[in-house]
Amino acid sequence: MNLKTLVLIPSRFASTRFPGKPLANIAGKAMVSHVYDGCAGIVENFPGSKVCVVTDNDEIEKMLTDSGRNVVRIDDDVPSGSERIFLAYDRFFKDENYDFVINVQGDEPLIQADLLSELLRIHSSQDFDVATVIKEMSIDNDHEDYLNPNKVKAVFSKEKNICHYFTRSPHPFNRQNTPGLNWYLHIGIYSFKPEVLKSFCSLGESTNEKIECLEQLRLLDNGYTIGAAITDMTLCGVDTPEDIPFVEGVINGK
Repeated sequence: MNLKTLVLIPSRFASTRFPGKPLANIAGKAMVSHVYDGCAGIVENFPGSKVCVVTDNDEIEKMLTDSGRNVVRIDDDVPSGSERIFLAYDRFFKDENYDFVINVQGDEPLIQADLLSELLRIHSSQDFDVATVIKEMSIDNDHEDYLNPNKVKAVFSKEKNICHYFTRSPHPFNRQNTPGLNWYLHIGIYSFKPEVLKSFCSLGESTNEKIECLEQLRLLDNGYTIGAAITDMTLCGVDTPEDIPFVEGVINGK
């Protein structure tokens, strides 16, 4: 099946914890270039597809343009990456007839095209409005992340392959201290049908979105369905400079 897909990578220069993060040198290459190159294989898997960075910064734009990578400029002040990619889609790509639009965070330098292909397989074969990525984790072995509110948990039904909720709280709550229980870490990659992306960005903030500060809850609060691809891939969102040595170790095979 040929699924013509547009992969958009929002990449803003400003960051409270790590200013200039997209241009951070990781194993000899800017972080945003790692993300772009990791996604680029989607074009081989699904002909007619395209990868493009969405930025608001001159330096990022020039670096990508000079290296022959696709980039568009969105300077609007918007509250989320999904709304930024919708503006890019609407202004530059809406007449190119893409079947799916994938939002890949610009701080995921270990992303690989095979994961995006699996995400598309899940999204296209089942009747979900949106699809995302989760990773099965252990309450015992990954307990620090389980308690960390910055590690978002998916309330996921393996039987139906659907996400019922996302939360910063520990989930599931291990009331009986049962050993060996698992939880699902949410990876912030989304596959949208173009019409759903447009509808999502026309909605106001929802109640649970405001409480948890998680934009995907706007979809669930308004009756949209979110399916999920489960990955065992090693991924690491770069939040601070201290995350870079781990990423470089993975890239260098250490």
